[in-house]
Amino acid sequence: MSLEDRRQCIELVKEAELGGAGRAVSCQILELSLRTLQRWEGAPHDQGDQRRGPKTSANSLTAMERNRIIEVANSIRFRDQSPWQIVAKMADSGEYIASESSFYRVLKAENLLSHRSKNKPRNHHRPKDLIARNPNEVWSWDITYLKSPVAGMYFYLYMVEDIFSRAIVGWTVETTENGDHAARLIDRICQEQGIPKYRLTLHSDNGGPMKGATMLAMLQRLGVAPSFSRPSVSDDNPFSESLFKTLKYRPSYPDGAFASIEEARTWVLRFVTWYNNEHLHSEIRFVTPQSRHEGTDVAILQNRHKVYVAAKLANPSRWSGQTRDWSRITEVHLNPKKETKTEYQLLRNKAA
Repeated sequence: MSLEDRRQCIELVKEAELGGAGRAVSCQILELSLRTLQRWEGAPHDQGDQRRGPKTSANSLTAMERNRIIEVANSIRFRDQSPWQIVAKMADSGEYIASESSFYRVLKAENLLSHRSKNKPRNHHRPKDLIARNPNEVWSWDITYLKSPVAGMYFYLYMVEDIFSRAIVGWTVETTENGDHAARLIDRICQEQGIPKYRLTLHSDNGGPMKGATMLAMLQRLGVAPSFSRPSVSDDNPFSESLFKTLKYRPSYPDGAFASIEEARTWVLRFVTWYNNEHLHSEIRFVTPQSRHEGTDVAILQNRHKVYVAAKLANPSRWSGQTRDWSRITEVHLNPKKETKTEYQLLRNKAA
């Protein structure tokens, strides 16, 4: 509002007061606050916009200091290091620009708190969702250590599991860990199982024996598709991890070391025989892995269903709902997508 308009408002209020009107009512009619009127009356001359804006601290960084922080943080010497490392090393060099918190504040404002160098860590994507609907479609394998009598030295157990049936389809115990042993093992199992080309997917972690040239060349020759976990992510190979846990928690597993590689092989053979032919696996409706691998579990589950139906007919008052679900699990997922995993788990929980 101009100075002339202010003067007119002041005069109008005065005239209204002489006529007996209150100042507050006059200000309300003029759409003017009483405090503003009082301020105009106290400073009748136009002094311009009196707003001072935000206060600036005397300790604030200058534009030159901010630019220096960004320059140092992006330099070859410091671009891979965090602010607390930068300020410490600069102090060792006898230089101080700003505090650690100032570095963090400036770099955050410039979106530079993440990796500032070009060699950013590789983004490893989750492995492809693999689905097995029959035996010998998806295998999982890994290597675990078995203690030897020599401290710091181990025997190496290579073990391959069919994820549909949970059957151990092959294994070997060796004194070394390398891709040649793995390649010979997979080659032998494929021959024993009669695996046709381009039907089987072999999943493993990212270890050297799994990705060695000999191993990959053998898989290509056999027409087997390789699949790998993300580096250092054990959850991407859960079947083998679970199998090794079952193996090492067996009551007969030695507390100490195996006396020799022959003893280790003998023990593993007994374990595989028990696991495949006697162990009732909880994830496949409590049938043995070998019966599911051969397909005889269908008749076993059908017979269990008949037994339960007969029991319900004999004593219907003891049953509040359906009998236990003995239907065969038809799909097994390895590294399912989040939504698939949720649906799969809901179905399993319902069945249980």
